[in-house]
Amino acid sequence: MPTPSRSRFLPLPVLLLILAGAAAIAGEQDEQQPITHPGCPDKCGNMSIPFPFGLMPGCFREGFQVTCDHSFDPPRAFLAGSDPDTTTNLITLTERDESAVSDDPDLVGVTDGSSSSSYTTTFACRSELAASHLEHARSGACTGRGCCEAALSSEPGYGIVPGVSAENNTLWRTNPCSYAMVIEKSRYTFSTPDLYVDKVLPKKFPRGAPVVLDFAIVGDAACPVKGQRPPPDNACVSNNSHCVNATVGQSSYALSYVCKCSEHYQGNPYIANGCRDIDECKFPDIYFCSSKGICMNRLDGYDCPCKPGMKGDGKSGHCAETFPLVAKAIVGTIGCIFVIVVMSFLLLLSKEKKKTKEFYEKNGGSTLEKAKIIKLFKKGELIPYLKDTNFIGNGGFGAVYKGILGDELVAIKKTISGSLLENEQFANEVIIQSQVIHKNIIRLIGCCLEVDTPLLVYEFLSNGSLHDILHGNDNKPLNLDTRLRIAAESADGLAYMHSKTITKILHGDVKPANILLDDRFVAKIADFGISRLIARDKQHTAKVIGDMSYMDPVYLQSGLLTEKSDVYSFGVVLLELISRKKAMHSDNNSLVNSFIGAHKRGERATELFDKEIAVGEDLEILQSLAGMAIECLSLEVDQRPDMTDIAHRLLIQNNSRNA
Repeated sequence: MPTPSRSRFLPLPVLLLILAGAAAIAGEQDEQQPITHPGCPDKCGNMSIPFPFGLMPGCFREGFQVTCDHSFDPPRAFLAGSDPDTTTNLITLTERDESAVSDDPDLVGVTDGSSSSSYTTTFACRSELAASHLEHARSGACTGRGCCEAALSSEPGYGIVPGVSAENNTLWRTNPCSYAMVIEKSRYTFSTPDLYVDKVLPKKFPRGAPVVLDFAIVGDAACPVKGQRPPPDNACVSNNSHCVNATVGQSSYALSYVCKCSEHYQGNPYIANGCRDIDECKFPDIYFCSSKGICMNRLDGYDCPCKPGMKGDGKSGHCAETFPLVAKAIVGTIGCIFVIVVMSFLLLLSKEKKKTKEFYEKNGGSTLEKAKIIKLFKKGELIPYLKDTNFIGNGGFGAVYKGILGDELVAIKKTISGSLLENEQFANEVIIQSQVIHKNIIRLIGCCLEVDTPLLVYEFLSNGSLHDILHGNDNKPLNLDTRLRIAAESADGLAYMHSKTITKILHGDVKPANILLDDRFVAKIADFGISRLIARDKQHTAKVIGDMSYMDPVYLQSGLLTEKSDVYSFGVVLLELISRKKAMHSDNNSLVNSFIGAHKRGERATELFDKEIAVGEDLEILQSLAGMAIECLSLEVDQRPDMTDIAHRLLIQNNSRNA
């Protein structure tokens, strides 16, 4: 007689290890964010108890009471009314159920317990394994060799029905039981020792098989439609939450719903202000932001603008550089060129500064700076005026240009380079002219030493030189009174240089080109380029360069320059004033020889006088001036008058003329 088959069901205490709805509530909660009502406990051991579940009256919604059993360590949470030591009764499969699932007697069936038909709906799997073939079982997934599994649907009222047949079942004689359990799928992996269930599984699951509890709010109505006011007992009380219809079986369970926090919020939608804004930037796996973007949290969402220098949208992963590679290459090339140009400019500037300093020292800048006797101009102040449009003419030792410094017109003389005596001549001229202050001597305003060939700045005289007036193409009228005054003023200036200064000053190049005239034809002695200082105990100097047409023949023979050399040159100037002829007015015919020849012949030089002024009683004055000039031109140096005497005699003639 075959032994009747027996079935056993593993002890299945309804232990709240995981609550599916509660998991959505708890989420990754801020520790400060409440999950239940104030004053209600929210923990049982190490498990959180979020509302609508609760442990105390007033702390849970009807049907969601949880008990906390403190006899365990740590305490365990159970749904109210469940008994942890009670084994669920089994529902025996009918023949119809058996045949509906499989023709094999070794099977496990899951029935929905519905009484709406004459038989139950069964979701089944088949497991078969003879005792003689235990080696065919493989640890891992339940594939039917010793273990099978079936997924549950969302229908309520399940029963678990294991069935076993004694036919050809040799394993049954020693282990005559089949076992079934409900467990969360991820919590169980089949291993061959599990075939000896009553010895192994209680040890593997000492607290019972863990399950996931799904729940919904069951009532008289589902979620209200958009725009409709929710009923008073609606469970979704938090701001930024919404109702979602749930399908839980049939009949009275059809009207059910769950509450969820709105997108970009998390927390417990079943309590007031339970849903709070999420910092999406803390969950990059869920809320994408490109690595080329910057995640920025905000209310109701987040932004992901692209990093500086890029454009696009970091949320979509499209952040492109504002400047493409080609543009970067172009900008980089331009930048390199710019850097090279700047570095070259700085190098040139450094060299230029070095040269400027060298010129300044070479030209005696330190000495003049300490002496504080003259204004020292910067190169940049004068160089802009040294161009052809400002050119005035050539002086004895350089070109002269017109410029404006402040409100004053000035003449800028650029000394000629290449002369061996240039630096000595320049220093000499600066020292002399800075010490000479006289109404008939041109005023030296300053100089520039920062160039190779120094620059001198003089007061500007608008009528140019006496040479330009006498011999220029304009042939400007010049009456005898003006000529006499020019002669007297020029002589006065030279006399001052010879006798009134602390150190005797010799001009050395007296000629009409070095006598300048202002707008009122006031004469001023200019160009001290070849003058020399003669100490009071010295009588001459041996180094002079000048114009041969005006140079003292005694100096040419002896090489000795004295103040009487300036007297000789002034005599030639007097002859030019009364004749308006150049010192060398024709081939091998000098003005000096013409007047001296007439004097030796005892003739009046009337034909040599300028016809513009050789009229009537003025002839006597002209003859007197010619005689004075002949005295100055004497080859006997001691017979030449002093410059002071000449100036005095000319002053008397000029005053008597004006009287």
